[in-house]
Amino acid sequence: MKTSFGRFSFCLEFTLRKHFFISVWLYLLESNRLKHKWQLMTISRHYDNIYLIGPMGAGKSTIGRQLAKTRNCSFVDSDREIEARTGVSIATVFEYEGESGFRKREQQMIEEQVKQSPIVLATGGGVVLSESNREALRTNGFVVYLSCSVDKLLRRTRTDSSRPLLQTSNRRQRIDDLMREREPLYQQCAHFVVNTGEFPTKSAVRLILEAFEAHNDQH
Repeated sequence: MKTSFGRFSFCLEFTLRKHFFISVWLYLLESNRLKHKWQLMTISRHYDNIYLIGPMGAGKSTIGRQLAKTRNCSFVDSDREIEARTGVSIATVFEYEGESGFRKREQQMIEEQVKQSPIVLATGGGVVLSESNREALRTNGFVVYLSCSVDKLLRRTRTDSSRPLLQTSNRRQRIDDLMREREPLYQQCAHFVVNTGEFPTKSAVRLILEAFEAHNDQH
């Protein structure tokens, strides 16, 4: 009798544990599905804004103005906006506040601009260094990475003395170092990539608008 009772207790305990682990497994499975569903909902959105990211000299301002003109919406250059509000150049901000001070101003600018709609926003080359900036941009607009080779970036910026990070005796090395650091972040943040070294402005604008409209048609 005791043996039968013991076996019954063992079977009952085994059954309860089995149901418990199955319940936990189902809960975790459902949680993972919900998480995946939420990620898809976060990514799969209809956007009104276009945000341009990429290195200095990639053509963000030039292409941004043309995009805004074509879409009949506002164009904002985050660096120029910072200069307008501080009353001094970006180089001066770097001189007195350092890069960290400039990055704080840049982050505040991004936080403000992603609340505007519809706009085309041209960002600074280092905007992607901040995870907060990357998240804000990707969540609130269609992010386009304007890529370009180091050789072409060097040619486009060779006479530019307004960029603090390029004021060095070996500009090629500096651009190469910056690209190695930032390229993965540009790729991570972007919904779409255009090589502006291979396409003239009009073609780049057309490609971006086609990708933007195709994305919104699907969502």
